[in-house]
Amino acid sequence: MSYQHILYEVSDRIATITLNRPDRMNAWTAIMERDVRHAMEAASNDDDVRVIILTGAGRGFCAGADMDALKGIDPNEVRRGESIPFDMNRRADWQTRYAYYPAIKKPVIAMLNGATAGIGLVHALYCDLRFAADSAVFTTAFARRGLIAEHGISWMLPRIVGHANALDLLMSARRVSAAEALRIGLVNRLSRPEKLREETYAYARDLADFVSPSAIAVIKRQVYDVPFQTLAEATIDANREMQIALKGNDFREGVASFVEKRPPRFTGT
Repeated sequence: MSYQHILYEVSDRIATITLNRPDRMNAWTAIMERDVRHAMEAASNDDDVRVIILTGAGRGFCAGADMDALKGIDPNEVRRGESIPFDMNRRADWQTRYAYYPAIKKPVIAMLNGATAGIGLVHALYCDLRFAADSAVFTTAFARRGLIAEHGISWMLPRIVGHANALDLLMSARRVSAAEALRIGLVNRLSRPEKLREETYAYARDLADFVSPSAIAVIKRQVYDVPFQTLAEATIDANREMQIALKGNDFREGVASFVEKRPPRFTGT
């Protein structure tokens, strides 16, 4: 597929999706939404891809929604886009408009190279991990535009930074420095801008080369399903998955590679 507002590349078993409107700080559009969804699905279905990285071209990750596009938005369009199934084998919570990243069985890493605002922050939160440049800034932005906490951020943000921090960031819509973002758990790691790409891809390659894809897929599902489970349900689920894993090729390869002191050759089965 030919993309208009993103770039898509696969190399070394890593798929990179780059928001590509640098002249507008990668402001979000309906075309970008379509492009990203298609690219995420392509990466999800590609057996040669082990890790997905989402980033932005130029000086920023995503400065929020394109304000020109917002001027003419149809409120009914918001309702029409609420539920777009991505993986029908996953719970309905992960089928909604932007909340489908957790349904992807592969790690999705947000590489935040600069300003991350509004819907850009929403997308970063739905990624599994967030690695940022130490010069990056963050804001929810919505309240300063007369808008509410959009696209499930009121559910996701407290689970990442805690209830009090989430209310602060959502109600004030203030700018948050990279250092504060790291302190409150909004991002996982900080790098100098010139080192961000190198260090993010080193982490991604480590996952691609040394970690079982089948284990990652199950662990990711477990973690994202926990808010909907009791401890007993989570434990029963883990025991069932353990029985399956013990019969899998990846378990046998993991043990063999450890004993033989060699890199593993996981197949995801």
